[in-house]
Amino acid sequence: MSHDPDPWQPVADAGWRPFLHWETLSASPLLVGVHGWLLSGRLWEPLAAALEPRWQFWAPDLPGFGRSPRPRGLQPTLVSYGRWLADAVRERAGDRPVLLLGHSLGGSLVLHAAPHLGEQLLGVVQVAAGGGVYQPRPFRMVRGGGAAFLRWRPSWLAQLPGTEAIRSPLVAELRAARGLLACSMQRGAVRQLPAIAAQLQVPSLWISGSKDSVMEPRYVRHLAGYCGGSQVQELEGEGHLPMRTAPDRVAALIETWIEDQSLAKPFS
Repeated sequence: MSHDPDPWQPVADAGWRPFLHWETLSASPLLVGVHGWLLSGRLWEPLAAALEPRWQFWAPDLPGFGRSPRPRGLQPTLVSYGRWLADAVRERAGDRPVLLLGHSLGGSLVLHAAPHLGEQLLGVVQVAAGGGVYQPRPFRMVRGGGAAFLRWRPSWLAQLPGTEAIRSPLVAELRAARGLLACSMQRGAVRQLPAIAAQLQVPSLWISGSKDSVMEPRYVRHLAGYCGGSQVQELEGEGHLPMRTAPDRVAALIETWIEDQSLAKPFS
């Protein structure tokens, strides 16, 4: 008779929900990177390279961004995109467990997708993602600046050789870009974020850059504070894109956290 531990026994210090020990998992989890506003899946390439081949990483283009068209029925809202993300993850991962990584606005989409993934979701990593505090004047300035960029952006630049690195903001679908920006800065959506974060039933790691002027560390800590079992790490000297400027440091934080939480086992 087997004397292995009960696979549904809660992991230490994660009593708010029982987790599978990594020894019982039939496959290593799929890490899924969710990019922020106007960006694309290629945002995660340096981090994916730092994590592979130990971990398999998938970073899709959100519909309307990068090279992914937006289906006609997909509304440009956080709720709709969160549901799309969950469906896309299930289709890609099959029966494998998943870890969601969100950047900036992508972090909000991760929170909206999490409830739809149920027991398949092992944990969440948020990079430069936070908020939950409504600020009328700064938000008006960001919305105005974003709208002006979308109106006057030189989209023709995307057709020139050697401009792949700046292509995503130039070709993002107008309705998707406008809709997600406006939705994410509505009073109701902003004030709803803490309640959504509080419903997260898996461990979460929140990574901020000490020099991030887009999502200041205090706002990352604020939203993380609503999550049971959350851990916050601040990268000294980094800005809003630490997965690109410091991929090895971010990878080390993620792998240490996965190990400390006993969430999963890498391929090698």
